[in-house]
Amino acid sequence: MRLEGVYTALVTPFADGAVDAAAFAALVERQVAAGVAGLVPCGTTGEAPTLERDEWTDLIAATVRIAKGRVPVIAGCGTNSTRSTVEALAAARALGADAGMVVFPYYNKPDPAGLRAHVEACARVGLPLVLYHVPGRTGQRLPEAQLAALCNLPGVVALKEATGDVALGAALLDQTPAAILSGDDFTFPALVAMGGHGVISVLSNVAPRLTVAWDAAARAGDRAAVARLRTRLLPLVAALFSRSNPIPVKAALAAQGHIQNELRLPLSPGPALDPSLLAGLE
Repeated sequence: MRLEGVYTALVTPFADGAVDAAAFAALVERQVAAGVAGLVPCGTTGEAPTLERDEWTDLIAATVRIAKGRVPVIAGCGTNSTRSTVEALAAARALGADAGMVVFPYYNKPDPAGLRAHVEACARVGLPLVLYHVPGRTGQRLPEAQLAALCNLPGVVALKEATGDVALGAALLDQTPAAILSGDDFTFPALVAMGGHGVISVLSNVAPRLTVAWDAAARAGDRAAVARLRTRLLPLVAALFSRSNPIPVKAALAAQGHIQNELRLPLSPGPALDPSLLAGLE
Protein backbone atom coordinates (compact mmCIF):
# COMPACT_ATOMS: atom_id res chain seq x y z
CA MET A 1 0.00 0.00 0.00
CA ARG A 2 1.49 3.33 -1.07
CA LEU A 3 -0.10 6.50 0.24
CA GLU A 4 0.53 9.74 -1.64
CA GLY A 5 -1.32 13.04 -2.01
CA VAL A 6 -3.96 14.82 0.04
CA TYR A 7 -5.93 12.84 2.62
CA THR A 8 -8.71 14.80 4.28
CA ALA A 9 -9.11 14.51 8.05
CA LEU A 10 -12.91 14.65 7.94
CA VAL A 11 -14.98 16.61 10.43
CA THR A 12 -17.99 14.95 12.06
CA PRO A 13 -21.06 17.15 11.54
CA PHE A 14 -23.63 17.27 14.34
CA ALA A 15 -27.22 18.48 14.42
CA ASP A 16 -29.05 18.81 17.73
CA GLY A 17 -26.47 16.62 19.42
CA ALA A 18 -26.58 13.74 16.94
CA VAL A 19 -24.33 12.90 14.01
CA ASP A 20 -25.72 14.51 10.86
CA ALA A 21 -25.42 11.54 8.49
CA ALA A 22 -26.72 13.41 5.44
CA ALA A 23 -24.26 16.27 5.89
CA PHE A 24 -21.42 13.80 6.42
CA ALA A 25 -22.27 11.93 3.23
CA ALA A 26 -22.28 15.21 1.31
CA LEU A 27 -18.87 16.12 2.75
CA VAL A 28 -17.42 12.79 1.63
CA GLU A 29 -18.81 13.18 -1.90
CA ARG A 30 -17.45 16.72 -2.12
CA GLN A 31 -13.97 15.54 -1.15
CA VAL A 32 -13.93 12.71 -3.68
CA ALA A 33 -15.20 15.02 -6.43
CA ALA A 34 -12.42 17.50 -5.61
CA GLY A 35 -9.75 14.89 -6.29
CA VAL A 36 -8.38 14.12 -2.85
CA ALA A 37 -6.30 10.97 -2.58
CA GLY A 38 -8.10 9.56 0.46
CA LEU A 39 -10.31 10.10 3.48
CA VAL A 40 -9.59 9.93 7.20
CA PRO A 41 -12.77 9.74 9.31
CA CYS A 42 -12.86 9.68 13.11
CA GLY A 43 -9.54 11.32 13.87
CA THR A 44 -8.89 14.40 16.00
CA THR A 45 -10.68 16.59 13.44
CA GLY A 46 -13.63 14.20 13.60
CA GLU A 47 -13.90 14.63 17.40
CA ALA A 48 -13.24 10.92 17.93
CA PRO A 49 -12.87 11.18 21.73
CA THR A 50 -16.53 12.19 22.05
CA LEU A 51 -18.00 9.67 19.61
CA GLU A 52 -20.00 6.73 20.90
CA ARG A 53 -18.90 3.38 19.50
CA ASP A 54 -22.03 2.99 17.36
CA GLU A 55 -21.46 6.48 15.93
CA TRP A 56 -17.83 5.61 15.15
CA THR A 57 -18.96 2.42 13.44
CA ASP A 58 -21.59 4.22 11.38
CA LEU A 59 -19.12 6.91 10.27
CA ILE A 60 -16.46 4.42 9.16
CA ALA A 61 -19.06 2.29 7.38
CA ALA A 62 -20.55 5.35 5.66
CA THR A 63 -17.16 6.56 4.46
CA VAL A 64 -16.30 3.14 3.04
CA ARG A 65 -19.71 2.84 1.39
CA ILE A 66 -19.70 6.30 -0.17
CA ALA A 67 -16.06 6.13 -1.28
CA LYS A 68 -16.96 2.88 -3.07
CA GLY A 69 -13.35 2.01 -3.74
CA ARG A 70 -12.71 5.34 -5.45
CA VAL A 71 -10.27 6.45 -2.77
CA PRO A 72 -8.82 4.65 0.27
CA VAL A 73 -10.29 5.11 3.73
CA ILE A 74 -7.96 5.41 6.71
CA ALA A 75 -10.05 4.90 9.85
CA GLY A 76 -9.08 6.74 13.01
CA CYS A 77 -8.55 3.94 15.54
CA GLY A 78 -6.05 5.20 18.09
CA THR A 79 -6.66 5.46 21.82
CA ASN A 80 -4.37 5.45 24.85
CA SER A 81 -5.28 1.81 25.51
CA THR A 82 -3.71 -0.94 23.42
CA ARG A 83 -6.71 -3.22 23.98
CA SER A 84 -9.28 -0.69 22.76
CA THR A 85 -7.07 0.33 19.83
CA VAL A 86 -6.74 -3.28 18.71
CA GLU A 87 -10.51 -3.71 19.00
CA ALA A 88 -11.09 -0.61 16.88
CA LEU A 89 -8.63 -1.79 14.24
CA ALA A 90 -10.35 -5.17 14.03
CA ALA A 91 -13.73 -3.45 13.66
CA ALA A 92 -12.39 -1.07 10.99
CA ARG A 93 -10.96 -3.99 9.06
CA ALA A 94 -14.32 -5.78 9.18
CA LEU A 95 -16.04 -2.60 7.97
CA GLY A 96 -13.81 -2.45 4.88
CA ALA A 97 -11.37 0.32 5.81
CA ASP A 98 -8.10 0.25 3.87
CA ALA A 99 -5.89 1.26 6.81
CA GLY A 100 -6.11 2.37 10.42
CA MET A 101 -4.59 5.51 11.88
CA VAL A 102 -3.03 4.94 15.30
CA VAL A 103 -1.99 7.92 17.37
CA PHE A 104 0.85 7.26 19.79
CA PRO A 105 -0.86 6.89 23.19
CA TYR A 106 -1.57 10.16 24.91
CA TYR A 107 -1.58 11.03 28.62
CA ASN A 108 -0.02 7.78 29.88
CA LYS A 109 3.31 8.45 28.07
CA PRO A 110 4.59 4.92 27.36
CA ASP A 111 8.32 4.23 27.29
CA PRO A 112 10.05 3.02 24.08
CA ALA A 113 9.47 -0.65 24.88
CA GLY A 114 5.80 -0.01 25.55
CA LEU A 115 5.36 1.98 22.33
CA ARG A 116 6.98 -0.76 20.28
CA ALA A 117 4.79 -3.42 21.90
CA HIS A 118 1.73 -1.24 21.28
CA VAL A 119 2.47 -0.90 17.56
CA GLU A 120 3.30 -4.59 17.25
CA ALA A 121 0.00 -5.55 18.89
CA CYS A 122 -1.86 -3.22 16.54
CA ALA A 123 -0.10 -4.65 13.49
CA ARG A 124 -1.15 -8.19 14.39
CA VAL A 125 -4.74 -7.25 13.50
CA GLY A 126 -3.67 -7.28 9.84
CA LEU A 127 -4.97 -3.83 8.88
CA PRO A 128 -2.22 -1.58 7.44
CA LEU A 129 -1.20 1.03 9.99
CA VAL A 130 -0.68 4.78 9.66
CA LEU A 131 1.15 5.88 12.79
CA TYR A 132 0.41 9.37 14.09
CA HIS A 133 3.09 11.48 15.79
CA VAL A 134 1.51 14.60 17.30
CA PRO A 135 3.43 15.76 20.38
CA GLY A 136 1.10 18.71 20.93
CA ARG A 137 -1.65 16.26 21.85
CA THR A 138 0.30 13.28 23.23
CA GLY A 139 2.88 15.13 25.33
CA GLN A 140 5.72 13.09 23.79
CA ARG A 141 8.02 14.09 20.96
CA LEU A 142 9.77 10.92 19.88
CA PRO A 143 13.41 10.97 18.73
CA GLU A 144 14.10 10.51 15.05
CA ALA A 145 15.68 7.08 15.51
CA GLN A 146 12.71 5.81 17.52
CA LEU A 147 10.23 7.07 14.93
CA ALA A 148 12.18 5.37 12.16
CA ALA A 149 12.29 2.10 14.09
CA LEU A 150 8.52 2.18 14.66
CA CYS A 151 7.89 3.00 11.00
CA ASN A 152 9.98 -0.01 10.00
CA LEU A 153 7.89 -2.49 11.96
CA PRO A 154 5.92 -4.95 9.80
CA GLY A 155 2.44 -3.70 9.00
CA VAL A 156 3.25 0.03 9.15
CA VAL A 157 2.65 1.74 5.81
CA ALA A 158 2.86 5.43 6.73
CA LEU A 159 3.56 8.01 9.39
CA LYS A 160 1.49 11.14 9.92
CA GLU A 161 4.21 13.50 11.18
CA ALA A 162 2.53 16.46 12.86
CA THR A 163 5.32 18.38 14.55
CA GLY A 164 5.62 20.88 11.71
CA ASP A 165 9.36 20.13 11.74
CA VAL A 166 10.15 19.70 8.04
CA ALA A 167 13.73 18.66 8.83
CA LEU A 168 12.47 15.75 10.93
CA GLY A 169 10.08 14.59 8.21
CA ALA A 170 12.78 14.89 5.55
CA ALA A 171 15.28 12.94 7.66
CA LEU A 172 12.83 10.07 8.01
CA LEU A 173 12.48 9.75 4.24
CA ASP A 174 15.88 8.07 4.02
CA GLN A 175 15.29 5.75 6.97
CA THR A 176 12.04 3.98 6.18
CA PRO A 177 10.03 2.79 3.17
CA ALA A 178 6.85 3.93 4.95
CA ALA A 179 5.16 6.98 3.43
CA ILE A 180 5.84 10.20 5.33
CA LEU A 181 2.64 12.24 5.39
CA SER A 182 2.68 15.70 6.91
CA GLY A 183 0.08 16.42 9.56
CA ASP A 184 0.71 20.15 9.37
CA ASP A 185 -1.03 22.35 6.80
CA PHE A 186 1.45 25.18 7.38
CA THR A 187 4.48 23.22 6.20
CA PHE A 188 3.33 20.27 4.11
CA PRO A 189 4.28 21.74 0.69
CA ALA A 190 7.87 22.13 1.88
CA LEU A 191 8.00 18.50 2.98
CA VAL A 192 6.41 17.32 -0.28
CA ALA A 193 8.91 19.38 -2.27
CA MET A 194 11.72 17.51 -0.49
CA GLY A 195 10.25 14.11 -1.31
CA GLY A 196 7.50 13.74 1.28
CA HIS A 197 4.49 11.77 0.20
CA GLY A 198 1.59 14.07 1.04
CA VAL A 199 -0.55 15.40 3.86
CA ILE A 200 -3.41 14.45 6.14
CA SER A 201 -5.10 17.81 6.03
CA VAL A 202 -7.60 19.94 7.91
CA LEU A 203 -7.43 22.67 5.27
CA SER A 204 -8.80 20.35 2.59
CA ASN A 205 -12.15 20.18 4.40
CA VAL A 206 -12.68 23.81 3.44
CA ALA A 207 -10.59 24.12 0.26
CA PRO A 208 -10.17 20.63 -1.19
CA ARG A 209 -9.39 21.59 -4.79
CA LEU A 210 -6.83 24.22 -3.84
CA THR A 211 -5.18 21.90 -1.31
CA VAL A 212 -4.86 19.23 -4.00
CA ALA A 213 -3.42 21.86 -6.36
CA TRP A 214 -0.93 23.02 -3.71
CA ASP A 215 0.27 19.45 -3.19
CA ALA A 216 0.55 18.88 -6.95
CA ALA A 217 2.53 22.10 -7.45
CA ALA A 218 4.97 21.15 -4.70
CA ARG A 219 5.32 17.66 -6.16
CA ALA A 220 6.01 19.07 -9.63
CA GLY A 221 8.47 21.70 -8.42
CA ASP A 222 6.28 24.50 -9.76
CA ARG A 223 7.61 27.29 -7.57
CA ALA A 224 5.34 29.97 -9.02
CA ALA A 225 2.21 27.94 -8.33
CA VAL A 226 3.40 27.00 -4.85
CA ALA A 227 4.04 30.68 -4.07
CA ARG A 228 0.67 31.77 -5.46
CA LEU A 229 -1.21 29.14 -3.46
CA ARG A 230 0.84 29.88 -0.35
CA THR A 231 -0.21 33.51 -0.51
CA ARG A 232 -3.85 32.48 -0.97
CA LEU A 233 -4.02 29.68 1.59
CA LEU A 234 -1.68 30.45 4.49
CA PRO A 235 -3.96 33.15 5.98
CA LEU A 236 -6.79 30.62 5.89
CA VAL A 237 -4.59 27.97 7.51
CA ALA A 238 -3.70 30.45 10.27
CA ALA A 239 -7.40 31.06 10.90
CA LEU A 240 -8.16 27.33 10.94
CA PHE A 241 -5.61 26.84 13.73
CA SER A 242 -6.34 30.02 15.68
CA ARG A 243 -8.24 27.85 18.18
CA SER A 244 -8.22 24.15 18.97
CA ASN A 245 -8.97 22.05 15.92
CA PRO A 246 -11.75 21.45 14.80
CA ILE A 247 -13.40 24.57 16.22
CA PRO A 248 -12.43 26.96 13.39
CA VAL A 249 -12.84 24.45 10.55
CA LYS A 250 -16.40 23.75 11.65
CA ALA A 251 -17.13 27.47 11.70
CA ALA A 252 -15.71 27.71 8.18
CA LEU A 253 -17.74 24.77 6.86
CA ALA A 254 -20.86 26.23 8.46
CA ALA A 255 -20.20 29.55 6.74
CA GLN A 256 -19.90 27.65 3.45
CA GLY A 257 -23.29 26.06 4.13
CA HIS A 258 -22.08 22.48 4.47
CA ILE A 259 -22.75 21.79 8.15
CA GLN A 260 -24.10 23.36 11.33
CA ASN A 261 -21.55 25.03 13.58
CA GLU A 262 -22.00 22.46 16.33
CA LEU A 263 -19.39 20.63 18.41
CA ARG A 264 -19.51 18.34 21.40
CA LEU A 265 -18.33 19.45 24.80
CA PRO A 266 -15.72 20.03 26.00
CA LEU A 267 -15.31 21.84 22.66
CA SER A 268 -17.60 24.77 21.99
CA PRO A 269 -18.39 26.61 18.73
CA GLY A 270 -16.09 29.41 17.67
CA PRO A 271 -16.78 32.70 15.89
CA ALA A 272 -17.18 33.02 12.15
CA LEU A 273 -14.02 33.40 10.08
CA ASP A 274 -13.27 36.46 8.00
CA PRO A 275 -15.48 35.92 4.89
CA SER A 276 -12.66 37.06 2.62
CA LEU A 277 -10.69 33.95 3.57
CA LEU A 278 -13.46 31.72 2.22
CA ALA A 279 -14.27 33.64 -0.95
CA GLY A 280 -13.87 31.70 -4.14
CA LEU A 281 -13.18 28.33 -2.57
CA GLU A 282 -16.20 26.47 -3.95
